[in-house]
Formats: sequence, structure tokens, C-alpha cells
Amino acid sequence: MTEIEVIRSRRKSLSLEVKPDGRVLLRAPFWATQRELKAFAEKNRSWIDRKQEEARLRREKALAVPPLTEEELEALQRRGRDLFARRAAHYAPLVGVDYGRISVRRQRSKWGSCSSQGNLNFNCLLLLAPEEVLDYVVVHELCHRLEMNHSPRFWANVRRVLPDYERSRRYLREHGAALMARLPTKESQGKR
Repeated sequence: MTEIEVIRSRRKSLSLEVKPDGRVLLRAPFWATQRELKAFAEKNRSWIDRKQEEARLRREKALAVPPLTEEELEALQRRGRDLFARRAAHYAPLVGVDYGRISVRRQRSKWGSCSSQGNLNFNCLLLLAPEEVLDYVVVHELCHRLEMNHSPRFWANVRRVLPDYERSRRYLREHGAALMARLPTKESQGKR
């Protein structure tokens, strides 16, 4: 049986998540017993197996794509500075917020972030995704100017501006590992 990491909190229900690297997280309320956790995992065994296989296939597919060169990454960042600035300027009035500085970086685990000062940070690899995915991340980060969390109110704000945002979230879940794999590793940089 796959090892399952249990994360306890004040939540009211049990949930499972399979991370892109294949790790399985079981989120549980503090009061849940080991027996309940084991029964829940067993009941969802086929779902876990299917999601782990999907994650494995995505990782294999990601490894088949060559990493970007330094020149390609620099070009993405240059293009991104202009594009993210234009998209943020377009969506900020629709969200009803302002924002500070915009940065475009090469990140291995995040698509974007919003600081408490309103500064926005975006991953240059988003320029390899469909435009609506890039727009979703821009709107997502702008909505953090209203709610610095992922509460139902936060998602209601995202939905108000982008009613079909869930398609873009799904795209990032399904293709995000392949996009992140385009960043060179120290090993691949040494081979050039």
C-alpha cells in the first residue's frame, strides 16, 4: 500500500490529494481515528491508484520535453513583463483593486503570488500555456487583493470575473508539471 501523509486540522471532513510527484495527502479533522483514516483510504484505493498513475504519466511526459535555454528563458521574461502588465491593467478594474509592482520570475513551484503590499509576481513559464490560463493566474492574484486566502469569498470573486476559471485550474493541474520541467536543472545546464 502507498504511504499516505496525514495532515490534521480543524476541518470537518476527510479529503485526499495526490500531488504531482505522486505523494498522497489525507487531510483529516483532529478527531478522526486511525481506523477511520485507514477505512477512508481503502475505500478510495482505486481513485488513489488512478491519480498516481496519471501523475506518473505527466512526469514522464514532462521529462521528454527538453529544458529551455537561458536565452529562451530571458526572452519569456522580457515578453512576460509587458504581457503581465497589460493583463493586470485590464483585469484590475474588473476585480475592483489596484496593485503595486509586477515581477516575472522563473519559479519551480508557483504560478504567481501577491504580497500584502499588492506586489504581483508571475512565473514566466505561464507564457507557454494558453492565454486564458495566464489570464486566470492574473485574476487569481488580483483577487488576493480582496481576500488573502482561498476562502469561498475569494473563489466567488474569481468566478465573478472569469466564470469558467476552473478549466484553467484543471489545465495547470494536468500540464503544470510538464511546464515546470522546462526549467533547466543544474545537471542539464552542465550538459550544454
